[in-house]
Amino acid sequence: MDQDNICVVLHSIGDLRLENRPIPEPGPNEVLLQMHSVGICGSDVHYWQHGHIGDYKVTNPLILGHEGSGRVVRVGPGVEHLKPGDRVAIEPGVPRKVDDFFKMGRYNLSPSIYFCATPPDDGNLCRYYKHNANFCYKLPDNVTFEEGALIEPLSVGIHACRRGGVTLGSTVLICGAGPIGLVCMLVAKAMGASMVVITDLLESRLAIAKELGADFSLAVKKEDVPTNIAKSVESLLGSQPHVSIDCTGIESSIQTAIHATHSGGVVVLVGMASDTVSIPLVTVSVKELDIRGIFRYCNTWPMAIAMLASKKVNLKPLVTHRFPLEQAIKAFETTRQGLGIKIMLKCDKNDQNP
Repeated sequence: MDQDNICVVLHSIGDLRLENRPIPEPGPNEVLLQMHSVGICGSDVHYWQHGHIGDYKVTNPLILGHEGSGRVVRVGPGVEHLKPGDRVAIEPGVPRKVDDFFKMGRYNLSPSIYFCATPPDDGNLCRYYKHNANFCYKLPDNVTFEEGALIEPLSVGIHACRRGGVTLGSTVLICGAGPIGLVCMLVAKAMGASMVVITDLLESRLAIAKELGADFSLAVKKEDVPTNIAKSVESLLGSQPHVSIDCTGIESSIQTAIHATHSGGVVVLVGMASDTVSIPLVTVSVKELDIRGIFRYCNTWPMAIAMLASKKVNLKPLVTHRFPLEQAIKAFETTRQGLGIKIMLKCDKNDQNP
């Protein structure tokens, strides 16, 4: 085992460093992982550029990264379902106690949850990282490490589609064709949606969406009127969608989703919006729309692994750039510039394969 443990550490706004940290020892019910693949999320970049997301503020050095997979190196006392050599995907949110949210199966809402790379909790963008063994999931032989890392964003799509009630025959609008919009589209199709239309400002992203299976793509402009976009969506689908999923957090996009959705339908808010946005409440009331938020995900890793193992979804085209861990700063800059779709950091210097 290598003795260096390079970690990507954020000290303050714009101050991202590579540091060598001690290799942690797994405690009871924990495993030590040699990390293999870690994706860079928009939230990682936001912390780097702004120092906070909502009330979560970086006040002490913070290891970034929460989209990860790796190989078990050591197991702590009490771990029986994993052994050294097992390939695993990491669910980054771990409840610290058995509270009411845990008992309801909605542990993602627990105020005491540990979540990788959310202040003050360190992430897993390291050479070595320890994690609760119960939130490490074995990967089948036909699922790659990179697919294992992508289970985290895929889980957002699963949770969003579950909250929206996407099922056989559903028609779906997805606003935003970034990584999260794309996984929402893939999951909606896998769950039986008959038609999915996806919108974005960038033609390049819409082209990828079409390649991945979107039935319709719709290029929009910042100055477009939400009601007009809604009419275009209806024209493409032949009717208003049953479910609309906004992955942008932009006020006009949320308004578009509300105007577009069929009466009695559901609007799911995935993108992180400003604290206060203006929405057409009369339209919501008259159409009896349900507006549902999501916060990360829960109980999604088994379904995600099954989707990948059965080839119901194909995430491989999402990875457009790869960097060794030692080039993490360059990788973050690439992500900040909006190049490609998903940037993947390779943490095992002896294995840079997908």
